[in-house]
Amino acid sequence: MIIEQKDAQYIRMTESPVGGLIASLAVPTIVSMLVSSIYNMADTWFVSKLGTSASAAVGIVFSLLAIIQAIGFMIGMGSGSMISRLLGACENDRANEVAASGFYLSFCLGLLLAIAGMYYLDPLMHLLGATRSILPFARQYAFYILFAAPVMTACFLLNNVLRSEGKAQLAMFGIVSGGVLNCFLDPLFIFTFKMGIGGAAIATALSQCVSFVILLSPFLRGKTVTRLKMASVARNPVVYLQILKNGLPSFCRQGLSSVATVALNVNAAVYGDAAVAGVSIVGRIFMTVFSITLGIGQGFQPVLGYNYGAKKYGRVREAIFFTLKSSSVAMIVCALVGYCKASALMRLFIADDAAVISIGSVALQAQSLAVPLIPMMVVCNMTFQGLGRSMTATILSMARQGIFFMPIILVFPRLFGLFGVQIAQALADVCTFLVCLPFMYKFLKELDAETAKLDTTEA
Repeated sequence: MIIEQKDAQYIRMTESPVGGLIASLAVPTIVSMLVSSIYNMADTWFVSKLGTSASAAVGIVFSLLAIIQAIGFMIGMGSGSMISRLLGACENDRANEVAASGFYLSFCLGLLLAIAGMYYLDPLMHLLGATRSILPFARQYAFYILFAAPVMTACFLLNNVLRSEGKAQLAMFGIVSGGVLNCFLDPLFIFTFKMGIGGAAIATALSQCVSFVILLSPFLRGKTVTRLKMASVARNPVVYLQILKNGLPSFCRQGLSSVATVALNVNAAVYGDAAVAGVSIVGRIFMTVFSITLGIGQGFQPVLGYNYGAKKYGRVREAIFFTLKSSSVAMIVCALVGYCKASALMRLFIADDAAVISIGSVALQAQSLAVPLIPMMVVCNMTFQGLGRSMTATILSMARQGIFFMPIILVFPRLFGLFGVQIAQALADVCTFLVCLPFMYKFLKELDAETAKLDTTEA
């Protein structure tokens, strides 16, 4: 029965029409990412009722969440990209080894982060940009987030392994269940139980625990191709190095996102709590928009891995162009809404602070202009990471929030004041898009050469 299940999944991933296959994997991923973004925004919305400093604290701790995500995605994406290619090459035992090793590694690293973060909690909050008025709120919110860090990192691993197998619906169910629960628990803990901003953090922590149990259950019930048995855990350190190497682009992307958020908050704090709150809200809105194209890209990645591992290069090329076209259409629509309805979107979060609305609206409009360029960055990153070309993928993942954003956020506020803070991310996105173009062009040429070589061999 298990062998038949594995064969059926292999046939589906390597023979089904590419467009329909990516859509079937992308839609559940988009839904789960949107729900994750919505419950992150729910925290922002409910906490904003506690005041501007509390709202800004959520933005400060968002940097900490980005660090947790960086660890989870590093192990999860590193394992997932390997698993897709191994399953495509019919090396299922090695795929089991990677899945089990990645699971226990992610939990242990999350635990180490939690212990270190709690011990140095106040210095960490200062480092992330908390002002004296924001610190009490940030400290309370961060404590419970750190408590749940091991479960959160493990959730990212389980989610990515399920997607790498082509079981995006199972992954979606786990993420969505936790997200919906969080939206109900937020008002209950914050207002009914009078727990304030700490209640929002507890709601998030409990929701992540529920997601963890649901995501783990398919593995325990034998509904997956890979297994998480202790007997499959690698004794060879090379396996862990390969996971980390393949996941390095994700770590750089998420880690630099955290550093970039800190830099943004620090530069915004010069202009007061309203500026920190404004750019933080824009970050949450944009995360929702970004989740759409990222979801399509994550639906594309297992299709890429399976078919590249099976040497079906024509399907790889078809998958790339389908993903670019579909995600570009979605981003153009989001860009139009974001630009035309910027003020209205800001008022959804904090209707009674004109300064926050004004600052956030300009930042949101600037970001909307660059949104249509995002699909090329996502597809380019995921292509090279999915194929195990970690060096290229790492450089590209560092471009957006590191190579370009950091110099811009350090220089432009000094030249243009607050406006420099508001346009920094959009300028970094334009630069990253221009860098990705030649990398993608070169890869497509290589793909054509591999196809020609294969055709010659078969002839």
